[in-house]
Amino acid sequence: MSQTVTRASAPPLGPPPSAIRLGLSRAALEIRLFFREKDAVIFTFSFPIVLLVIFGSIFADDLEGTGLNVSQLYVAGLIGSATMTGFQNLGIGIAMDRDDGTLKRILGTPLPRSSYFIGKALNTLFISFCQVVILLVIGVVLFGLKLPSEISTWLTFVWVFVLGVLGASLLGIAVSSLPRSGKSASAVIAMPFVVLQFISGVFIPVTQLPSWLVNISSVFPLKWMCQGFRSVFLGDVGATLELTKSYELGRVALVLGAWVVGGMLLCLTTFRWKSRRDG
Repeated sequence: MSQTVTRASAPPLGPPPSAIRLGLSRAALEIRLFFREKDAVIFTFSFPIVLLVIFGSIFADDLEGTGLNVSQLYVAGLIGSATMTGFQNLGIGIAMDRDDGTLKRILGTPLPRSSYFIGKALNTLFISFCQVVILLVIGVVLFGLKLPSEISTWLTFVWVFVLGVLGASLLGIAVSSLPRSGKSASAVIAMPFVVLQFISGVFIPVTQLPSWLVNISSVFPLKWMCQGFRSVFLGDVGATLELTKSYELGRVALVLGAWVVGGMLLCLTTFRWKSRRDG
């Protein structure tokens, strides 16, 4: 008697997940890895808070004729600095990933390369947003910062924040190829970021800087981020404190947009997946 053996056919495979979906999964992984590093979490979120409390408490004088105080200037400036943390975090983080072989291993997996960068960028966006929320809470509670009530003003905040994070993230990815090793990344990348904060209106009002420093800072995005955030949180009265007596939001959008495009071009032309010792 012959027997017929019937084999169950394998279910048809569905389409592979998209690069965006894999990028979201990568972002979730990056966020989990970030919060596992307790020291990094504490430093990342406490550092701008400490700076704001110290500078805001020392320089608490009122700005004559504006109804504002210097502390509120620091809130807007540090929000700009928090928006640009992707420059430092991605620059150092990717350099370390390259040095320890993480990037090389990713090349050997089916993970699309774009998904790796999507994950990094979304992690940066999340961290920057959390920092901004914390700074706003402290600004409102301790320094009398008034949140805008108009939707149009919040829309300005959104586009300055998004363009700022994108530009800073792309610039961080591009400069990650500069350090010769992961160990030297902090020294190579952190110093320019600190210098930019001092010449871009984060710690020192741009009106108190010499013109040649203002000209240098005007090339980079941080000055324009701070200027955009001052327009959101200091209002029309604060425009009198600007060099041109205007926030120049059109120019802010133009410069930040140019840095997004320029940062993308820099990434495409300078990014390396392998360390120098790998050839």
